[in-house]
Amino acid sequence: MTTIGIIGAGEVGRQLARAAIRSGYQVVIANSRGPETLRDLVAELGPAARAATAVDAAVAGGFVILAIPLTLTNTLPTAQLAGKIVLDTNNYMPWRDGTFAMVDSGEKTVHELRQEQVPAAKVAKAFTHIQAPRLFQLASPPGTPGRHALSVSSDDPEAVALVTRLYDQFGFDTVDNSPLRESWRSAPGQPAWYAHLGQTREELAANLARATRSA
Repeated sequence: MTTIGIIGAGEVGRQLARAAIRSGYQVVIANSRGPETLRDLVAELGPAARAATAVDAAVAGGFVILAIPLTLTNTLPTAQLAGKIVLDTNNYMPWRDGTFAMVDSGEKTVHELRQEQVPAAKVAKAFTHIQAPRLFQLASPPGTPGRHALSVSSDDPEAVALVTRLYDQFGFDTVDNSPLRESWRSAPGQPAWYAHLGQTREELAANLARATRSA
């Protein structure tokens, strides 16, 4: 899978596109305003990138990154994402997205809600507790002492394996925090979130274990 579809061209989508291209991928990136509005970004990213609609990005990607907030009105290209691994980079931000009663009550996580929106896809929570500008600052080669680690949560082992490989290519170790119902452990306000400036695999695992619903 040499092409990554990226839906969302804000700070997170742009930085993940840069990291993907540096790791040898091609990217097809989309936003809500149309491919013509991404002309400058694509020119910056170079020949390994092209702009498209969300539908086209979903079709082109061997796997797809969602760099957009969750909304309860589903605007995703559900049919085109069927059967694909979908990396959800969203965090629950009530001040930005509004409140979701099911999330506030602990009944479901935002990533379980995302999975329900694309039921035939394989959703994984990824890249959620690292600031986008630090994707390059905190990256290091495999085997580097104290290498920074990121978590992944998914109900699908294939998705976990893909994210683990991608993290390693981008310069990070992995802690598996599956399934999706456990994805709240790396949410804003939790110990893993506050340690985003540097945590090893062992430290991240400990921080995930320390998470509390009251945070």
